[in-house]
Amino acid sequence: MSSGLYASGVFKEVKSIFGAFLGDTVSDDVVLVIATTSLALAVGFVVLVWRKTTSDQGKELKPLVIPKSLMAKDEEDEDVDLGSGKTRVSIFFGTQTGTAEGFAKALAEEIKARYEKAAVKVIDLDDYAADDDQYEEKLKKETLSFFCVATYGDGEPTDNAARFYKWFTEGTEGNNIGLQKLAYGVFALGNRQYEHFNKIGIVLDEELSKKGAKRLIEVGLGDDDQSIEDDFNAWKESLWPELDKLLRGEDDTSVATPYTAAIPEYRLVIHDPSFTPEKSMDSSVANGNAAIDIHHPRRADVAVQRELHTPESDRSCIHLEFDIAGTGITYETGDHVGVYVENHAEIVEEVGKLLGRSLDLVFSIHADKEDGSPLGSSLPPPFPGPCTLGTALAKYADLLNPPRKSALVALAAYATEPSEAKKLKHLTSPDGKDEYSQWIAASQRSLLEVMSAFPSAKPPLGVFFAAIAPRLQPRYYSISSSPRLAPNRVHVTCALVYGPTPTGRIHKGLCSTWMKNAVPAEKSRECSGAPIFIRASNFKLPSNPSTPIVMVGPGTGLAPFRGFLQERMALKEDGVELGQSLLFFGCRNRRMDFIYEDELNNFADQGVISELIVAFSREGAQKEYVQHKILEKAAQVWNLIKEEGYLYVCGDAKGMARDVHRTLHTIVQEQEGVSSSEAEAIVKKLQTEGRYLRDVW
Repeated sequence: MSSGLYASGVFKEVKSIFGAFLGDTVSDDVVLVIATTSLALAVGFVVLVWRKTTSDQGKELKPLVIPKSLMAKDEEDEDVDLGSGKTRVSIFFGTQTGTAEGFAKALAEEIKARYEKAAVKVIDLDDYAADDDQYEEKLKKETLSFFCVATYGDGEPTDNAARFYKWFTEGTEGNNIGLQKLAYGVFALGNRQYEHFNKIGIVLDEELSKKGAKRLIEVGLGDDDQSIEDDFNAWKESLWPELDKLLRGEDDTSVATPYTAAIPEYRLVIHDPSFTPEKSMDSSVANGNAAIDIHHPRRADVAVQRELHTPESDRSCIHLEFDIAGTGITYETGDHVGVYVENHAEIVEEVGKLLGRSLDLVFSIHADKEDGSPLGSSLPPPFPGPCTLGTALAKYADLLNPPRKSALVALAAYATEPSEAKKLKHLTSPDGKDEYSQWIAASQRSLLEVMSAFPSAKPPLGVFFAAIAPRLQPRYYSISSSPRLAPNRVHVTCALVYGPTPTGRIHKGLCSTWMKNAVPAEKSRECSGAPIFIRASNFKLPSNPSTPIVMVGPGTGLAPFRGFLQERMALKEDGVELGQSLLFFGCRNRRMDFIYEDELNNFADQGVISELIVAFSREGAQKEYVQHKILEKAAQVWNLIKEEGYLYVCGDAKGMARDVHRTLHTIVQEQEGVSSSEAEAIVKKLQTEGRYLRDVW
């Protein structure tokens, strides 16, 4: 048999291979020994790897599964099943913080539970169409749709809804589209304290109706200043009778069973402590051509940090510069910077104890089941891959804002002390509405404080991150520099937020406290840094530098105008002729909080601004604010605006910006000699033309 083996073609091939390494004189017996030994080693290695793999699976409770939401999907796979006479129901959302998305998914789950005939799909408006020219074709196929859309900033759409909203309300195709086959409803999310309360939802509702769509239900006006969840639930209750007509057959006499929303919960995977966590989202190195945005920030070091108030001031305002050289980050004058910072260590430790979990626990959460099918109403996980509980609580969980009622429902479900469960349920009930408003909302009671008050409620981590702690949001700041002067730096001007809440807790602003304590590179190699990204803004200088401008920015509202003036200085140095400009700035006292005083005076001396007008609110017998100074200059201000000039306002939306708006209305009425309604029409025309711009918060 051995002679047959030596004569075989396989043996000859093997001998020729070994001969290339060992020489032509190697014997047949040596080749056979080497070959059989190699085969035995290979088999042994395979067995060893198999045993090692099964051993590791015993250590790790569950395998790491890539969430279905992160896998590439064919567009056709996302289409809902319209078989068996089902009706397609599309639920769109425009969200900035996740609330509108949460409402959209909750609405979808309840429609699925109530109507067998409904084939429901939840759609991010940003993902609805890859290109604008696809919107019309897609919308014309819709027959029953609902929109949960938030209004952001100064009456603007959220980032993920901006493209669709612009196409639908301003584009030629969007204006001419006919939607006679569509029945719809809109729930708007906003805050009544702001001037353009729920503008995006209201305009969307009006435009849909104008384009022939049938309004099933009056637009819902969610007010986050009160209880937006109550507003949403009331809107839903008025929706069901209308949907009954569309999604129940005439012979369907069944009574809908009372619906109780399931508490969202991520699938939890616990990992071995030795597991190496995935790279966090705040990578300092740009990954090829990957976009740098809210989901993909870049770490930037703090280059400069200094106090802007004098020692006499009892408050604090920080000038901070991020070094963006080599990060791939670019910006334009007037843009915003989003900054991610972490919860303080003592807060994280306290929450870890309340959850009864070690901060060193390594885990991951997933919005799908082990087989890859979706879990339902859960939002996408707030953080990527496995990490420790300490990291998750520090970077991704909002622990200091008041919890919503849905969070209290989830806490009640896991409270082991009956009295605590009863109290939590009462706060979420119609009977407990006033108590929730007082004890939670008006008292600004944080999630941490609520958890401390109900210590028996220890929810699983999958529930905590899905239903109780919202995702920690970035803090936005108007950039106070121009890339014409500082192409490798992003300047921020930030007032420290510090003071007691109604509960007696000292509230320390998360990002402002971090900036106050930040260590700059100019003082230490171990400098501070944070993940940041740029959000584009329409708060821009006129394209023609000779156009007159009026700027109003008290306190840190000065920030974007500092960038404007740096840009104008660069233009002037290039020989460009500048138009007339006024800057109205306000602070309490020139000896304490006149920020950037020397810079502003220099801009005035150099002719970058025609006139600097400052209101000091605490120097005279009566408080004087920027709106008073504007009124004193009424004729000059209005003449500049009438000369095709631009008016810019930056700062507090609820107080200053509202007062300035009223002042502008008064000036128009008096200078033009028109009625109140005519003056308002003129002001609105300025806004429509983009010549009255506001950057407010």
